[in-house]
Amino acid sequence: MTDKITPSLAVKLDAVPQEPLPVIVRYRPGVALAQALTAGAAPERRLGLLNATALRATPAQIQALSAADMVERIWEDLPVRAFLDTSVPYIGAPFVWESGFTGQGVKVAILDTGLDPTHPDFQGRIVNGADFSGTGARDRNGHGTHVAGIAAGAGATYRGVAPGASIYVVKVLGDDGGGMTSQVIAGLEWALEQGVQVANLSLGSSQASDGTDALSAACDEMARRGVVICAAAGNDGPGSRTIGSPGTARGVITVGASTESGSIVSFSSRGPTLDGRVKPDIVLPGDKIVSCRAANTSLGAPVDALYTALSGTSMATPHATGAVALLLQAFPGLTPAQVRERFILGARDLGLEPNTQGAGRLDVEAAYKGEQAPPEPPQPTKPGCLPALLALLSMRPAP
Repeated sequence: MTDKITPSLAVKLDAVPQEPLPVIVRYRPGVALAQALTAGAAPERRLGLLNATALRATPAQIQALSAADMVERIWEDLPVRAFLDTSVPYIGAPFVWESGFTGQGVKVAILDTGLDPTHPDFQGRIVNGADFSGTGARDRNGHGTHVAGIAAGAGATYRGVAPGASIYVVKVLGDDGGGMTSQVIAGLEWALEQGVQVANLSLGSSQASDGTDALSAACDEMARRGVVICAAAGNDGPGSRTIGSPGTARGVITVGASTESGSIVSFSSRGPTLDGRVKPDIVLPGDKIVSCRAANTSLGAPVDALYTALSGTSMATPHATGAVALLLQAFPGLTPAQVRERFILGARDLGLEPNTQGAGRLDVEAAYKGEQAPPEPPQPTKPGCLPALLALLSMRPAP
């Protein structure tokens, strides 16, 4: 079998020898997509970002494609899913606001389940939107609205990290919170065309990766073209090698979930990647985060009609996205690599393994100043059972 076919897809070809499979076919440079070979399979979507085509093809058609000189790589079109207050001051965002930066003018794309345009925390800042899920742009799930609120909500009580940012809504997940890799790549292409500067991906695959899969490749290409990508590590922890795509991409900022007591939430996925790289890059609050609630949804633990609480690396990631928007307003010339460098420098070491915490918990004030953040101070501990027992014994009267 040709090495153009990824190992995971090769296994599927043997398991279902007659059934059509969703695949992404990447063509060599210079091959025009309009003339690209499909071996009789009907193209479902052209993905110019990768010079690729998404299609459903039988194993025989896939084998025929792999034998063609114009074909460079064939991936399985993997399913992706959403990775299901006080956190914003905790990470140091208000200092940057007081310095005059709220993300105003920075274009932020939220690739998710859509967004509720009637929510008051987004009024006047939704610039454009597109639906690649086939279910309509409105958020009937609630995940995307919650994520957008953390990144860029402008509420009085529950304010996002970059309340002045311009929002681009990219619906790539259906109302059930699921979608396909090709939909996400198409959404990234649209965001690039819109001139978006930072994109939030609180989604991904639970399949461990070495960062050469289709979605990781697309994210790396976006970074090469100047777009900062913040991606969730995933919620498959606490085991090692549990980060899937796009969190395994080399060019993204991969975000794990922390608590406000300086620990890592147990579900936060851990590295390393399958090829041995350290991930995540940083961690941010992802435990019981209160943010915007889409109308007529019940996701999470509703606080009232406008807000609900959710946990996950999905909630940690938009904290990073909002922080990127603050930095890009303050320093418009920063490249994705330079933003990542500031984040690594400005992370507070939690004293944990790198593949658990990355560089540590991001301190936005330190990243803004370009300074090394101090380690996270130790949290006060409650007395355990033994000290309490000894204290009681010391109070007993002498015989």
